[in-house]
Amino acid sequence: MNEKLVTVARFSDYMEAEMAKQLLEGEGITAFVMGQNVASIYGGVPAAVDVQLQTPESQVARAMEVLESAISHEAEDSEQDELEGSGDFEDEDENDLEEQE
Repeated sequence: MNEKLVTVARFSDYMEAEMAKQLLEGEGITAFVMGQNVASIYGGVPAAVDVQLQTPESQVARAMEVLESAISHEAEDSEQDELEGSGDFEDEDENDLEEQE
């Protein structure tokens, strides 16, 4: 492959980068994690880590779509969890009030 690699995302955590890589590969997009050895070179100092997720130039647009979609789904799931969690708390308060009466 002679195609130029382009960074589509940066991470400070290698495992997050690896999960994003697997997400892209699951969609048929070639992906590479670069910089995963930086932490070991600098003794595991997180501030020195710059892990990059790269794809071939021809697949950048699709990779960005997949990553953005995953981020928006994650945000929606988080918001839904918060809403459901706050509802449970309110239900408990209502039940406590009913028991006291």
